Amino acid sequence: MTSIPSAHHPSPAGLVHGFSLEMTGKDGPALAEAAAAIPPATHVNVTYLGNEDLHMRVSAAAAVRACGFDPVPHISARRVLSATELEGFLRELQEQAAPSSVFAVGGDPAAPLGPYPDALSLITSGQLEAHGITQVAFGGYPEGHPEIDDATLWKALEDKVAAARDAGLAGSIITQFGFDTAPVLTWLAELRERGVDLPVRIGIPGPAGVKRLLAYARRFGVASSAGIAHKYGFSLTNLLGTTGPDRFVTDLAGALAPEVHGEVGLHLYTFGGLQATARWAMEFGTAS
Repeated sequence: MTSIPSAHHPSPAGLVHGFSLEMTGKDGPALAEAAAAIPPATHVNVTYLGNEDLHMRVSAAAAVRACGFDPVPHISARRVLSATELEGFLRELQEQAAPSSVFAVGGDPAAPLGPYPDALSLITSGQLEAHGITQVAFGGYPEGHPEIDDATLWKALEDKVAAARDAGLAGSIITQFGFDTAPVLTWLAELRERGVDLPVRIGIPGPAGVKRLLAYARRFGVASSAGIAHKYGFSLTNLLGTTGPDRFVTDLAGALAPEVHGEVGLHLYTFGGLQATARWAMEFGTAS
């Protein structure tokens, strides 16, 4: 995994260093346009959307590799139809993109479409390491999950950490995005108290329109009250503007203490586009 800053009380620019990005299967051309603003070997996650097929996902991962970055394909467990489909997907990924990392997630369907009900079942399948995967990332939810209680979330995370270790896979955590640093810091502290010492990437949205950000927040159950919006740097009464994560990153960097919160970096959700997000990271990382 790309190195994550671990200095004591990292600067905002230091926290941005080593960021990872997210893209969809159709974003290959946009990634090529943004490539000049993205450091070589950056981890670029390729989502596993229901309206994109396996070929599109593999092609996107290959585009990431062709641009000089490290692809991190997502696998949505409940969307995988069979062990044969998973094996074929992983085999094609290795042939065309050679990823060493994947992101394993349960996924949106209420019921599994095949034999994998959750990310844990992917990790314990033996398929990942059999196809050249050496690292697996899984999701973290500092603000909780709208459909899963906290006790279940913690148990699932701890089970995945243990399963990855047993499979000989290096682990990491990528969190859902949010607008408030307080739950992030509380969640990180509890994570470390529970003995989980894996690197964590905190999800943040890159620059995007306020209306778009709020739409994604509603979709994913992210809190966006007037107070939180003000802390982040936008107003719920003015939905026509664009906002970025500058204040969030500055506040987070000022509050992080590695002895309490462990190894922490950033994962950028590109709701406002890959180019805008990459440009923000480059400019913020050199100006702050």
